[in-house]
Formats: sequence, C-alpha cells, structure tokens
Amino acid sequence: MKMMIPIIIFMISCLLFSFSSSQPSMFDFCVADHTLPFGPAGYSCKNPLMVNVNDFSSSGILNAPNTDNIYKAGLSTAFVDAIPGLNGLGISLARVDVQPGGVVPLHTHPDATEVITMLQGNLTVGFISSNNTVYVKSIGTGDVFVIPRGLLHFQVNSGINLSVELSAFSSSNPNTQIVDEALFKSNLATKIITATTFINPIEVLRLKLLFKGSG
Repeated sequence: MKMMIPIIIFMISCLLFSFSSSQPSMFDFCVADHTLPFGPAGYSCKNPLMVNVNDFSSSGILNAPNTDNIYKAGLSTAFVDAIPGLNGLGISLARVDVQPGGVVPLHTHPDATEVITMLQGNLTVGFISSNNTVYVKSIGTGDVFVIPRGLLHFQVNSGINLSVELSAFSSSNPNTQIVDEALFKSNLATKIITATTFINPIEVLRLKLLFKGSG
C-alpha cells in the first residue's frame, strides 16, 4: 500500500495539470496596459472598455531595420510593447535583416522557442544542444528552421546579397542574451573571463574595448 501512495499522488497531479491546462481562459484577451510596469507575469490587463482595434495591430515590422553596426544585422520587432494585444498569448514576431558578411551572433532566448522563415536570400543557421551537439544548415527563401527554447544559436550571411527572415517566438516578449555582449560589454573582470574561458587577457581587453565594456 505504501508503494501505491507515490503512484496515486503522481496520477492525481497529472489529472490536475491536464484539467487546468485544458480549461479556457475566462477572458478572450488581456491587452497590455503600458501605463503599468511590466512584471514576471507580463503586463496587467487594460480596461476592456478602453481596448480598441489598434491594440491588435502594427505595421512596424515592414520597416527595414538598421544594420549599420558591428554585426551588420538588425531587427524590427512586433513584440508586446508594439502590439499590446499580444500580452498573455505567448507569441510574437521579428523581422531580421543580415547584410552580406553579417551575423546574428551566438545568443539565447531563455524563455522562447524560435521559428525562422526565410523571406529573402540565404543564411547559415544553427544551434548547439545541451550535450554540445551542433546542428547547422544552409537555408534559402521559403525554408523554415526551428530553434528549441533556451539553446545557443546563430545566423551567418556568407552570400553577396541581403538576407531577410521572419522569426516567430513562443513568447510575447522574448528575452535575448548575446554571449559576446554578456562577456565583453559587461563589467565582468578580465581575469575572471580569462580564467573561465581560457581566452588570452590581451584579447579580452581588445574585445572589451570593441564592445565598450569595463573590468
């Protein structure tokens, strides 16, 4: 009987999870109230009487982003800050332009899966799994590539033409951490970076100067 107790608890937990996840929300939507601060659960809901059709629309993603930077890449976003109606829906979009020779450097989205659809040009895309297996593929116009949540990934334009992609995220406000910037744009001490990455301290200082970091 004692051995059955954990099994019973597990089955009840599964049933409760199934019940809770299958229940529809009591609201059709929760439009973000941008007058209130953003919290761990997202934005608070806007008064339904104040909601209008513009809360569910944006044309900003049509605009080509600025690619005049060290990466030769840029993005235009349709996140919850631009479309309040995305709040709580767990989805958003971004347009990413990468110039020839440009990159989207190693980075991660801790809270979102990403689905890339190529609209123009070609890219080499890839991600690294938690067991350090590398998955890399060259994709062109019309191709789709999936980046699992939280994994390090990148895009490289090795061609001679501009590449344009549309990325969909499983979050209305996906977080992004770029490895280069975490190391060299922060105030993390050079000696710590050298000790933990085995990169020569002279190179660390050069990269900190490039990324305008300190330490």
